[in-house]
Amino acid sequence: MAKPSATVVTCTAAVVWKSGEPVKVEQIQVDPPKASEVRIKMICASLCHTDILCCNGLPVPLFPRIPGHEGVGTVESVGENVTGLKEGDVVMPLYLGECGVCLNCKSGKTNLCHAYPLNFNGLMPDGTSRMSVGGEKIYHHFSCSTWSEYVVIDSNYVVKVDPRMALPHASFLACGFTTGYGAAWREVDVKKGSTVAVLGLGAVGLGVVEGARVQGAARIIGVDLNDLKREKGEAFGMTEFINPKNSAGKSVSDLLKEATGGLGVDYCFECTGVVPLLDEAIEASKVGLGTVVLIGAGLETSGNIKFIPLLCGRTLKGSIYGGVRPQSDLPTIINKCINKEIQLDELLTHEVSIHEINEAFGMLKQPDCVKVLIKF
Repeated sequence: MAKPSATVVTCTAAVVWKSGEPVKVEQIQVDPPKASEVRIKMICASLCHTDILCCNGLPVPLFPRIPGHEGVGTVESVGENVTGLKEGDVVMPLYLGECGVCLNCKSGKTNLCHAYPLNFNGLMPDGTSRMSVGGEKIYHHFSCSTWSEYVVIDSNYVVKVDPRMALPHASFLACGFTTGYGAAWREVDVKKGSTVAVLGLGAVGLGVVEGARVQGAARIIGVDLNDLKREKGEAFGMTEFINPKNSAGKSVSDLLKEATGGLGVDYCFECTGVVPLLDEAIEASKVGLGTVVLIGAGLETSGNIKFIPLLCGRTLKGSIYGGVRPQSDLPTIINKCINKEIQLDELLTHEVSIHEINEAFGMLKQPDCVKVLIKF
């Protein structure tokens, strides 16, 4: 039951008022949780490239809006019919849920639940919002909007976190790193002894590197235009590094074929969202046997694919959150982090307060940046 004293909270949040405009730090109002909802006091959040898409009105232009889909906090109050969560619990608000009983959940093959899907309308499941500014409703980014001191979310999109987990690391697991790690583990189950290419060594790509290493890949080839990413990739298990800028104009696919005796790789993970690189990823994989996983989300939402390379026996698969199921799989990753089987210290490169949120966008462009932590 919600506490009788639960009232509207006035707090600080980062609000986008119009597509392409800088975010504005505002005082907003957050309602108490209704049935099956919890209100979370955020401790920290982080910045993902998908938040940039949100600020630019993608995939749906809904404004005013609070971005953010990575973060961790504590349950401040609970609504009726909430089970398994109580005030004070450390939790991650997520953009996917898991009912456990729908066709997809019961299949064990996907994390795209029918009951608690990826939300594109920016509202709670009942079609309303719990956030407002000056009396005007505010839209969520998916189900989360973590760039706010307080957020109300349906409890089915919340995962409890062992308090031994480093809280910044928990924020990174809410999307980026988990997306990459899961893609190699849950989405395609990289085989031991295989050859893997990772296009883009941001947090998602580094997650793929770690996941491929844990799965026993023999070769993990990282591809990035930033030479500083070599050290980051090697920290997570990358065995080889290619910077196309240093390769006399050769294409990414040609470079990867050269590195593999002309055959190409067993698995190629596209983590940049740069549309032309999808064709390069397909071409770089083995004829008849190669698997390409599309993970990156870019400003371009459509593009043409060359069909002949794909028709030659390759498999192209899309992935949301790396196929990781929030309730069934995410605790396994959290435990690996607690037990130091997965080390995430290398991800954290920059920190800002919520009042410095616009500076975070500039930090993302710095060569040494991987993840920006937002503190409340």
